[in-house]
Amino acid sequence: MSVAIITGSAGLIGSEAVAYFAALGMDVVGIDNDMRQYFFGPEASTRWNRERLKRDVPRYVHHDVDIRDEQAIKRIFERYEKQTQLIIHTAAQPSHDWAAREPMTDFSINANGTLVMLEAMRRYAPDAVFIFTSTNKVYGDRPNSLPLQEEALRWELPADHPYWSGIPVEMPIDSCLHSLFGASKVSADVLVQEYGRYFGLRTVCFRGGCLTGPNHSGTQLHGFLSYLMRCAMTGTPYTVFGYKAKQVRDNIHSADLIRAFHSFFQAPRCGEVYNIGGGRQSNCSMLEAIRSCEAITSRPMRWQYQEQNRTGDHIWWISDLSRFQQHYPDWKLNYGIDDILREIYEMNRDRWRPA
Repeated sequence: MSVAIITGSAGLIGSEAVAYFAALGMDVVGIDNDMRQYFFGPEASTRWNRERLKRDVPRYVHHDVDIRDEQAIKRIFERYEKQTQLIIHTAAQPSHDWAAREPMTDFSINANGTLVMLEAMRRYAPDAVFIFTSTNKVYGDRPNSLPLQEEALRWELPADHPYWSGIPVEMPIDSCLHSLFGASKVSADVLVQEYGRYFGLRTVCFRGGCLTGPNHSGTQLHGFLSYLMRCAMTGTPYTVFGYKAKQVRDNIHSADLIRAFHSFFQAPRCGEVYNIGGGRQSNCSMLEAIRSCEAITSRPMRWQYQEQNRTGDHIWWISDLSRFQQHYPDWKLNYGIDDILREIYEMNRDRWRPA
């Protein structure tokens, strides 16, 4: 029996990973206690997704466990031990703004929870592959120092700039403003690298841009495209914060990201780091995303602009995918922005009925 242990298994990336690796014939052990509802309220609960997985994925076993609970995590790893071939750690507190409300909670989940998972792997499944969903927020607001130029609908780098194709992992992470969320994710990111390099374990940090897809329980504080489309469909007012609504994000579909995980799983490395996102193929500004939502829903959006940007927020982020593509040349993106938005729209018509 080959086992995949997936934290945050009812969330966007976790649930996509459950379905994908179960379809490959692995037994999947999910760990998720719906902290997203605690962070963002009932509208962001992942309960619906958890029940869907339990119903539709026969090889799935769910554990309603907090990743900070050392004894509970230990019991799960003890049960499967060397049968565990893959660990995908997606559970996290994911919001800048929420982290400032409860810094101790944010840090204990993102940093301490990751340490609990790494230590369980080291003790009980040292031959497994450990995949961690890190974030581009480990770079803090350093990308805001780039020489961006204002265009009609977006901020953009000059075409001759070395980062035009995307920001690489070589960008420094020190001496800049991260937000408390960014700081807790830096801690987890470095721990994952260290367990790979110090103990020789096969670990990787995927520093994601915006991760998205139709199974996202998007909310105002987290889940950009999902929440935007939800507002467009339901007529809910949407607020854009700062940067003239021209801030740029790359977005990667959860299915494309899981295929990247699979590529790494098949040929793992120790203590590796990749920037991963939509790159130049799949990115948009806020204004461009609003226009796309309006075109897909055939209705104008209700949105307003607030001058003050979120603390530590990026003006422009596009991931340089070349490092990952060099190591795994068979992997490529299948989805662009319009593909993603249309799929979110089509698959959530029943959940998000227009007001």
